[in-house]
Amino acid sequence: MAPVTTPSADPWSRQLWQEITPIFEAIVAHPFITGLTDGSLEADVFAHYVAQDVHYLREYARTLALIGARCPTLADTAMFAKHAAGVVDDELALHASLLPELGLDPADIAATPVAPTTVAYTSYLLSTTYSGSFVDGLAAILPCYWIYLEVGRHLVTEGSPDPRFQRWIDTYSGDEFAAAVAEVIALADRVGPTLDPEAQVQARMHFTTTARYEWMFFDAAFRRENWPV
Repeated sequence: MAPVTTPSADPWSRQLWQEITPIFEAIVAHPFITGLTDGSLEADVFAHYVAQDVHYLREYARTLALIGARCPTLADTAMFAKHAAGVVDDELALHASLLPELGLDPADIAATPVAPTTVAYTSYLLSTTYSGSFVDGLAAILPCYWIYLEVGRHLVTEGSPDPRFQRWIDTYSGDEFAAAVAEVIALADRVGPTLDPEAQVQARMHFTTTARYEWMFFDAAFRRENWPV
């Protein structure tokens, strides 16, 4: 399944997406995702996802701030600073509004255990961005942007009978989120063609790895993953 009218699909970003097409197809076929549109997803499964996403997004915002500090231009640094603030202002605000409707107190989320997949994914993002090159970090953060946009666009055509699920779909299929994703894809398309072959292989590896983590994150929520011991 090809990405839906994604802006600025220059050769490097198209190459990246083509490598994760099977992963994206597995994501949109996952019962967590299909359950959003047919309304069959259990509320406690969605609540588990939202709680884990609060933990994830806090670390993702830190990752964006870190990669922003390593950007090649001040304009790119300002872009990531804006995006990091947007995670707090928009996405975490969405979750804060959803939590009470799912029977969870936003004040108690900090005490909710961070699930193994959440720990693994956020640790990978932070370690790659901190210890790798700027492009390694950029490639690692891009799937979260891009896959959520394409999932939102895939789901919005069907909608959801559950207003809580519909608000989630509307957030990630909206023009404001699409504009932010387009900015990051445009940056990737500027820097990707300048890389030597070894750096390109390394960046593609990070991109594919975090795309896999996106599938794992939805699957972990569906299973209500917790620590086994």
